[in-house]
Amino acid sequence: MKKKHYNIPVFIPELACPHQCVFCDQVQISGEEKVPQPSEVPDIIEEMLSTMDPATADIEVAFFGGSFTGIPAEDQEAYLQAVQPYLQSQQVKGIRLSTRPDYIDHEILDRLKQYGVTAIELGAQSMDPLVLKRTARGHAVEDVHIAARMIKERGFELGLQMMIGLPEDTLEKAIFTAEEIIKLKADTTRIYPTLIIPNTALHRLYKTNRYTPLKLAEAVQWVAQILPKFEAAGIKVLRTGLHPSEDLRSGKAMVAGPFHPAFKELVQTQIWAEEFEKNLEVFPKNSTVAVEVPESQINFAVGFKKANKLKMEQYLKSRFKVRGNKNLMGYQWSIIESAEKRG
Repeated sequence: MKKKHYNIPVFIPELACPHQCVFCDQVQISGEEKVPQPSEVPDIIEEMLSTMDPATADIEVAFFGGSFTGIPAEDQEAYLQAVQPYLQSQQVKGIRLSTRPDYIDHEILDRLKQYGVTAIELGAQSMDPLVLKRTARGHAVEDVHIAARMIKERGFELGLQMMIGLPEDTLEKAIFTAEEIIKLKADTTRIYPTLIIPNTALHRLYKTNRYTPLKLAEAVQWVAQILPKFEAAGIKVLRTGLHPSEDLRSGKAMVAGPFHPAFKELVQTQIWAEEFEKNLEVFPKNSTVAVEVPESQINFAVGFKKANKLKMEQYLKSRFKVRGNKNLMGYQWSIIESAEKRG
C-alpha cells in the first residue's frame, strides 16, 4: 500500500529575510505571530505525530514561512538538531524547508545534508527579470538557475515555487516561468496567485491605483493553462492557491486578490470545461451522454458545484453523466453512452 505524505509544518515567518518583497507579510499569510524556538519544535512534532500513523504515512518536518538558510548557522543547526531523534527513530523520514535562491551555497548544502534535509523549496516566484525587479525580490533569474542546479547535483528534492499576477506579470510571462521550472527539472512546485496583504508595499500600490490584482476568473484561467504543463512533465504540484487559513477566509489577512478556499477545484473544473468545450461537435444534442474520465478526475469533470455537468446538460438539452475508468490517465476521456432523448 502506498503511504500518504504528510508535513509537520514549523512556521518561521520573516526570521531571516532582509528583502521586504512588495507582496510579503509572512505573519499575516501563515497566521503565525510567534516564532517557535528550537526547544519548542519537539512539542510541535509530538502533537502532530499523535494524529498520524508512521506505519502508513511518509512524514516530513517542514520549516516553512521564511528563508531558513538565511538565519545564522548556529540557529539552523539548533532547529535541525531538534528533529534528529525523530529521524533516528524513523517516525519522520526527512526534513523539508523553504528558502531564497540566493541563500544557497555549498557550505549550506553540506550542513543540510548532514542533518537529514531531503527537500529544498526555492521561492522562484517569476523567471522574468522585470517582474523580479518590480516586486523587489532582491535576486536575479540566474540565482534561481544556479541554486536549482546545485540542489539537484547534491541529490536533494528540488521544489520551485511560482506566483502569478505579480506587478508586470502577464499570462505569457507566467507560462514562461512554468516552462523554465520544467527545464530546471524541479521535482515539485507550488502555484500561488498574488494576494494583497494589509500594510505591504503592494497594498500601498493598490491604494494608489498603481497595481490591479487578477480577478478570480483570470487567475483560474491562467493556472488552468499552467497546471497541465507541470503534470505532463511529471512535476508534482504540492499546492495550487494559498492554504485557506482562518484569517484568509475571514478577510482579515487579505485586502484584495483572487483567493478562494477551493481554488484548485476551480482550476481543474476550468480545465475540464475547456476540454469539453473544444470537442462539442462530438456530443450529439438532444441525447443523454455518459463519459468516462480517470477515477481521480470525476469530481473535477463534473465541476465545482456541478458547473460542467449543468453547462453540458444545457448544451445537450438532456442528461450528462460522468463515470470513472481506472485505465484512463491525465485528462483522457471518452463517450461510452449516447442515447437519443425520448418524449
